[in-house]
Amino acid sequence: MDFLKKLPSPKELVRISPLSKELTKKKQKYDAEIKRIFRGESNRFLLLIGPCSADRIDAVLDYATRLSKIQEEVAENIMIVPRVYTSKPRTVGNGYKGMLHNPYVGQSEDMSSGVVAVRNVHKKVIEVSGLFPVDELLYPELIQYIYDLLGYVVIGARSVENQQHRLVASGINVPVGMKNPISGSINVTLNAIETAQHPHHFLFNGWEVISRGNEYAHAVLRGYQEEGGASAGNYDYEHLTKIREMYDARNLENPACIIDCNHSNSGKDYLKQIDITMDVLNSMNKNVDIRQMVKGLMIESYIEDGNQPVDCKSITDPCLGWKRTEKLIREINERLTILK
Repeated sequence: MDFLKKLPSPKELVRISPLSKELTKKKQKYDAEIKRIFRGESNRFLLLIGPCSADRIDAVLDYATRLSKIQEEVAENIMIVPRVYTSKPRTVGNGYKGMLHNPYVGQSEDMSSGVVAVRNVHKKVIEVSGLFPVDELLYPELIQYIYDLLGYVVIGARSVENQQHRLVASGINVPVGMKNPISGSINVTLNAIETAQHPHHFLFNGWEVISRGNEYAHAVLRGYQEEGGASAGNYDYEHLTKIREMYDARNLENPACIIDCNHSNSGKDYLKQIDITMDVLNSMNKNVDIRQMVKGLMIESYIEDGNQPVDCKSITDPCLGWKRTEKLIREINERLTILK
């Protein structure tokens, strides 16, 4: 390895680009509400929604502004957490790796500028929308740059078996969703959750640290790949019933899951996300244990339908366009009203 340049320190970057006092107070209320949802003290439903990748800041801010308007309309039933994914895991290491690697799409990788761009996009999303975003923690070290901005954190399917990700999750002060691995093993996911819910003593970023444990660590079901490579879902009634039983057998804190409506659950058919959403809501209606466990949905959505070229809106996985998204959010809100 060649060491190119040292990244700016997290402390310095947070000092240079702080969140305002007003928004810091708002985040405290946001954090408290999302934790109430996971404790079962609030019946609001989480909607983690947005593009596969936060590729262009102008489009991301346009999308976040649209989300903020519809959030006002559905606030009684739904709490929206905008997806602002700045790091993209790649199965074999090829392809666009997100804003952290490429702060300017089409130019060479520059992660020193990337960490600045990542903090900037998250902060701007908060400022224009009043909503606090979710990001996937591909690099555990990144959390120190944006810990005060995120409302939710995801550990991805390729990272969930990694010990460092699990330990760092135990020291994060917002809910952390642990995706099931690509193999589909729910035992692996529950192992990750159990690890994250306990305190630990470990090495992190050149420090010896201790964590207090994160009682809000929970499962994110994203489907899986069968032995031959075909996609298979784990969002249906039978899977949800089984997962609830496995949770109960573990006696974990706040048994909960989020359903990822894309990826292997949809076979990356972005339109299928609509059907998956309705299927999950039907399962919640049939079974009170499922209703209590399923805290929300993760949906890939952007301004235009589908998978766009680099110079347009979405340069990785295909997403629902805004018109379909707006309609779906209103349908979810109507169904949740009936569920009450």
